[in-house]
Amino acid sequence: QVRLVESGGGLVTAGGSLRLSCTNSDGIFKNVAMGWFRQVPGKERAFVAAITRSGGTKYADSVKGRFTISRDNAKNTVSLQMNSLKPEDTAVYYCAANTNPARTRLFDPREYTYWGQGTQVTVSS
Repeated sequence: QVRLVESGGGLVTAGGSLRLSCTNSDGIFKNVAMGWFRQVPGKERAFVAAITRSGGTKYADSVKGRFTISRDNAKNTVSLQMNSLKPEDTAVYYCAANTNPARTRLFDPREYTYWGQGTQVTVSS
């Protein structure tokens, strides 16, 4: 069973920054696309950002220009730098691994095989 572990969540005031990290000890990162999603109670899990195996990136419109996804395959880490945070960014953030290269809809959570346990991000106004 592949295990993804998120870290870096917390409480921040609006306009502040947080950096989330997702690590894996199995070394799968270099071969797969990775994504970040977020979820608030009562709503479906929503796409935030994704990075392909070759380093291409995709973002939800709501975070473009504020969030940056990156990967360090040598360290088996995918990060999400979040700047200019807003109260509406409050959610549980999940990282996910897409292990099937035929699944290219990186904004769709159903394309992902493995998920982390989530980390809470709270942005106060």
